[in-house]
Amino acid sequence: MVHLKQAGDRRPLVDEIYDYLHEEIASMRLKPGDRISEADIAARFGVSRQPVRDAFSRLENQDLLLIRPQRATEVKRFSAREIEKSRFVRAAVEAEVLRRAAAKCDRVGTAMLEDCLDRQRQAIADNDYEAFGALDYAFHRTLCQIARLDFAFEVISSEKAKVDRLCILGLSKEDRMPQLVADHEEIAACVTGGDAERAVVAGMRHLSRLDATIESITATNESFFEESPG
Repeated sequence: MVHLKQAGDRRPLVDEIYDYLHEEIASMRLKPGDRISEADIAARFGVSRQPVRDAFSRLENQDLLLIRPQRATEVKRFSAREIEKSRFVRAAVEAEVLRRAAAKCDRVGTAMLEDCLDRQRQAIADNDYEAFGALDYAFHRTLCQIARLDFAFEVISSEKAKVDRLCILGLSKEDRMPQLVADHEEIAACVTGGDAERAVVAGMRHLSRLDATIESITATNESFFEESPG
């Protein structure tokens, strides 16, 4: 049974259940196509089924669960079309963020980026995949802050989350973290140097790193993907 926090520190049950399931799915401990049930999760937490049902609904809204009447709930499989859509939207937003960040980066912004990079280098030294994932988000959030486009990170993080499970697979099977940090270093150098167009080129190259991972995972884990229509 998962132990909930003491009453004085407790967050709403639905939040705790959601966080637990989100982490299980994002980390690929629950894989695409795996079945889960409200009854099992309620028993695991020692709660009624209503907060579990609410947590399931949140995860469904994020395209992480597939809930069907009279059928087992499953962890949502990847959709090639949705991945393409998410990456297109993210690239468009991120390109504008990079242009504005390059135009507005000052000493404070430069220090913020260097701090992000130092933390990522430490994650490599520690071989800490989980920490690196969080630091990757922090780097892109920092770019949005420098660009004075904090709201843009809401879009970037939402679209990024839709393919993060693929990123986890890629990082666990390949030693890609050093390459990604090198990309971040190049992006940061372009931004701090005020070179907007080079920053965009470096940023788009960075986003393209996932292409080979998607192709590889599609070929070796077909069951993780929805069947293409027709």
